Amino acid sequence: MQTSRRSDRNESQTVLRACEVLKAFKSLGEELTLLEVMERAQLPKTTAFRLLRTLIHGGLLERVGAGVYRNRFGPVRGRRYRIGFATQGVTEFSQEVLRSIETVAARENVDLVTVDNRYSAREALRNADFLIREGVDLVLEFQTYERVAPAIASKFLEAKTPVIAIEVPHPGATYFGANNYKAGVIAGKALGRWANENWNGRVDRVVLMELPIAGSLLELRGTGFLHGLQSELPEIASASVVHLNGRGDFEQVQEMLRKYLRRARAKRTLVGTVNDICALAAIRVWEEFGAEKTCAVASQNATPEARAELRRPGTRLIGSVAYFPERYGNYVIPLALNLLRNKPVAPAVFVKHQFLTSKNVDLVYPLDAGAKIRRSRLNA
Repeated sequence: MQTSRRSDRNESQTVLRACEVLKAFKSLGEELTLLEVMERAQLPKTTAFRLLRTLIHGGLLERVGAGVYRNRFGPVRGRRYRIGFATQGVTEFSQEVLRSIETVAARENVDLVTVDNRYSAREALRNADFLIREGVDLVLEFQTYERVAPAIASKFLEAKTPVIAIEVPHPGATYFGANNYKAGVIAGKALGRWANENWNGRVDRVVLMELPIAGSLLELRGTGFLHGLQSELPEIASASVVHLNGRGDFEQVQEMLRKYLRRARAKRTLVGTVNDICALAAIRVWEEFGAEKTCAVASQNATPEARAELRRPGTRLIGSVAYFPERYGNYVIPLALNLLRNKPVAPAVFVKHQFLTSKNVDLVYPLDAGAKIRRSRLNA
């Protein structure tokens, strides 16, 4: 929860409000209406109007029309905020998030203090202590383990440091990230429609590749997937559902799937996965067994590797739900600034998901069409 800034009894509230009016003008010569000043400075109409008239008399602003004011003084910048960012680790997804946040922070004149949680609960706790000692104004917490979220949140709460939790909710923090249940529903519905169009709705088995170590939040992707699938294929309720643990790297997941297919006879199988690593591993293993025509896969994240796979002729990846990590900064930094400026924010802000397929991937990601993205590893 955001804590209010302590007032100094020697401060003049009128002068502080006048400063907010001046800060509303971002550049010398910028013209704003009374309404725009009210919105940017978060002031009521009467107060904003009175302060504008005073600043005109003081020679800092000028009136250029009915209800229109021009800045004659230049931009007024407050103290630069210092925001702590505890990154998740070195995956492509988390690196995209980091680059995005760094770009927007620089644009908004925000100083970032960045640490790496290294996919470690212990490291995340250490980093929380470090950011508290650094005295940052707010923390962006991006760590994987649901079980340590209460301990991390407690540290920041005691330090009176507001937190935005990325992807994994933390008690008392504003949440930003995936709507995991909805993302699962999107994938399930798409795969169900594909089965209706290509297999006349005849499905023998559903394989759900999960990641229990990540906690209950990611479980919602699987729950949503099954609900979305059943909405398109009501009869799927009678099909066998196999739950597999997708923990590990690409090669580890491949080996687990090989063991599964050695004992499971190839049948028409719909595969829903918690991430793209599991999806790409499943496609390669089904191909190894010469059974690719018996599977269809829907995935999550729409990473560069998955987008490259969608462009491969004959792929059994029907689509992947996009999370757009390269856009996270455009949401997270303004959200952080609103919190720091005591502006109202929603308790949870969700990513706008989109299902990418071979038909729309080049429209959504035109710049990476034809890029060579570690294909040798994925095709091994």
